[in-house]
Amino acid sequence: MKIAILSRNSKLYSTSRLVEAGEQKGHEMIVVDHSKCDIVIEKKKPVIRYNDKVLEGIDAIIPRIGASVTFYGTAVVRQFEMMHVFSAVESQALVRSRDKLRSLQILSRAGLGMPKTVFSNYSKHTTSILKEVGGAPCVIKLLEGTQGLGVVLASNENAAVSVIEAFNGLQARVIIQEFIKEAKGADIRAFVVDGVVVGAMKRQGKEGEFRSNLHRGGSAEIIELTDEEENAALKAARAMGLGVAGVDMLQSARGPLILEVNSSPGLEGIERATGKDIAKSIIRYVERNAG
Repeated sequence: MKIAILSRNSKLYSTSRLVEAGEQKGHEMIVVDHSKCDIVIEKKKPVIRYNDKVLEGIDAIIPRIGASVTFYGTAVVRQFEMMHVFSAVESQALVRSRDKLRSLQILSRAGLGMPKTVFSNYSKHTTSILKEVGGAPCVIKLLEGTQGLGVVLASNENAAVSVIEAFNGLQARVIIQEFIKEAKGADIRAFVVDGVVVGAMKRQGKEGEFRSNLHRGGSAEIIELTDEEENAALKAARAMGLGVAGVDMLQSARGPLILEVNSSPGLEGIERATGKDIAKSIIRYVERNAG
């Protein structure tokens, strides 16, 4: 098969690993920078041009769409779908996953546990909002933040009010979430491929840091999920319609609480923590569904 990785940088770990895994299985692998694609729309003849050439003969794509180019990247994925090319991540699922508020609403409807969350339209009733999430400390997140950026832990009510008012003044939309103390600055990333958890790691924030993101200096180790955690991860990925997903959750006194479902989860942290060939699992998923 001819498989295209939609990525803006062929040297990224995740991109290079997918290329390597695909070539080991005998496939022709190419990397396409989706931000440089031209979409040609014509009656019953969708076309994508890249480097001034028409992309032809592609059997499947594996989108690695960064948050900053979600709109255009999704349009490129949608165009491939119109060309009857299988996508490891469907365009609509990609859009859903990038909208944090919509994602939480979908997960809530699916009956999944999550930290109590409040979103408002620049409300001035900050004190009442804080009471809804159990007061301070609480977590304040920018809707558009990624990799732990735009996430603030407000340790007391005055700090929370100041942060929320500052974001409101900048017209930056935020969600306010309950702080799960017993998680102790750690979370779990379960990597789901085609309805199966193929790897899981526990990420621990560095000392004095409540965010566990590896980009923020956190560490990771392999973990064996409980049945409840595995079922929550699978249910979350299914609710979001994602064939490939990184499901982030907290361990709490009331069971696993879903934080986020990532549609372009990185491979480096999970492969190094677990020693598993996650890229190969993704290629096998594509093989089962493309063509």
